[in-house]
Amino acid sequence: MPAERLFALQPPEKIVSLIPMDTRKINLGDTILGEIGAALKIVASKARATKPFPATTAEHPKLTVEDQRAASALMRVNHAGEISAQALYRGQAMVARDQALRQHLLEAADEEHDHLAWCETRLNELNSRPSLLSPIWYGGSFAIGALAGLAGDKISLGFVAETEHQVTAHLESHLRDLPADDHRSREVILQMRDDELRHSTHALEKGGAKLPTPIRACMSLTSKIMTTLAHRI
Repeated sequence: MPAERLFALQPPEKIVSLIPMDTRKINLGDTILGEIGAALKIVASKARATKPFPATTAEHPKLTVEDQRAASALMRVNHAGEISAQALYRGQAMVARDQALRQHLLEAADEEHDHLAWCETRLNELNSRPSLLSPIWYGGSFAIGALAGLAGDKISLGFVAETEHQVTAHLESHLRDLPADDHRSREVILQMRDDELRHSTHALEKGGAKLPTPIRACMSLTSKIMTTLAHRI
């Protein structure tokens, strides 16, 4: 059957799959432009979740001004953390050697986008705002993720596992620090904690290497700087 006839009988997505791979490779410029577009969407646009808001059935608490301020600061830190997590995953995915690993990282980034939307929703409920330094969190985290990815897939997975381990510890501390009556923020953080723990476990199961102590300490210090600034700014 002539190629023209074959293509005419196929839907557009099928036609793309029939084109030899070497004629439809995406070059570095396309990739960079795509990542710039993703960054702008994540940092500057309203996040939309694909999963239900965890606190849909939780009562709206009547918080004091002090408790509202405290809850807002914690949710702002969590929002900044989700901005950073997406950037880390996308940076790692961009340089991943293995296609299956790249897909895994992008799927994890999509789930972090749900977390971002949840944090944004709760901040709106608290009449507060995200960190003003979100572009910095994204750019710095993307660079760190790309560097981790260039070190190899096992190191990249180990970086995911350690990142999520530290994030889980932060979320546990937030559960302790939240105002007792803020049930809505608590429900959001509980679901995020469970998801982050699952990401860490999956990364180790896929062969993630345990990172050296100095690297883990550096990651912890970087995280502390970000959370301290995001808490206020």
